[in-house]
Amino acid sequence: MNKPAWQTWLYHAVSLALTLLFILPLIWMVSTSLRQPGLPPPRTIEWLPQPLAFSNYPTIFNMLPLGWYALNSLIVAALAIPITLTTASWAGLALSQLRSAWRGRFIMLSIGLLLVPITALWLTRFILFKWLGLLNTFGSLLAPALMGSSPLFVLLFYRAFRRMSPELFEAARLEGATALRLWWEVALPLARSTIAAVAVLTFLLYWSDFISPLLYLKSPSLYTLPVGLRQLEQMDKTNWPLLLAASVVMTAPAVGMFLMIQHYFLGEESLLER
Repeated sequence: MNKPAWQTWLYHAVSLALTLLFILPLIWMVSTSLRQPGLPPPRTIEWLPQPLAFSNYPTIFNMLPLGWYALNSLIVAALAIPITLTTASWAGLALSQLRSAWRGRFIMLSIGLLLVPITALWLTRFILFKWLGLLNTFGSLLAPALMGSSPLFVLLFYRAFRRMSPELFEAARLEGATALRLWWEVALPLARSTIAAVAVLTFLLYWSDFISPLLYLKSPSLYTLPVGLRQLEQMDKTNWPLLLAASVVMTAPAVGMFLMIQHYFLGEESLLER
C-alpha cells in the first residue's frame, strides 16, 4: 500500500533537516578556514568570506610538514584496515560457531572489554611495547589491529555471521571446505555491509588517533597528522583560519572514505533473511 503524499514529504523534510544539522558544522569549518589569517571566528555563519584566503592551506604546509604527517597517517590506516578486517572477522566467525554456553561467555567478555577505559591500558602497553622493541615504530600503532582493534568490531562480525544459515556452513564442511576456505568463500561474501562498516570505523580509529603516536613515537619523521595539528595549535593558538584549514585537511579523507562506500549502507539490499 502506497503511503500518503504528506507522509513522504514529511519523511524527506525530516531527513533533510537532520542532514543539514550534521553538515552545518562542516560548512562552518570550511568557510572559516578561508578567512584572512589572524581573524577571530565569525559570530554567525559566514557562507562566503571576502576576500577568500585560499593561501591558508599552503601556509599550514609551509609551517609544518603536514604532508609527511598525513602520509604517515595514511600508511598506518592503510595497514590497519586489512589487518583488522582479517583478525576481527576470524574472531567473529569463530565466536559464531561456538556452542551456546561458551559463546555467551565470550560475548560477555567482549562487552566487558569495551567497558575498560583506554587510559587504563596506556602504561601496560608502553611497558609491553618497550619490552618488544616496538617503541618509536609504526608497530606500536598497529599492534591493536592484530587483536581486531576493538571488541566492537568482533561483535559486529559475530552478528553478521550469526544471521547466516547454519546449513550453509554445514554444506560447505560436507564438501570438504577448510576453516580458511569457509571464512573466505562463504562467510565474507555475505558480510559486505559489515566489512564496509568496520573498514570505515577502523580508518577513523587510526586516522584520528592522537594519544598513541604521542606516547609511543619519538622521531618527528614518524608523527601522524593529529600530532601535527597539535603542534600547529601550539605555534599559534589564536589563528583560527589556519587551525581550521588544518582541521579541513584532517576531516576531508574521513568524509571522502564514507562517501566512497556509503552505498553499502544506503543502497545495498540485504543478502540475508532475518
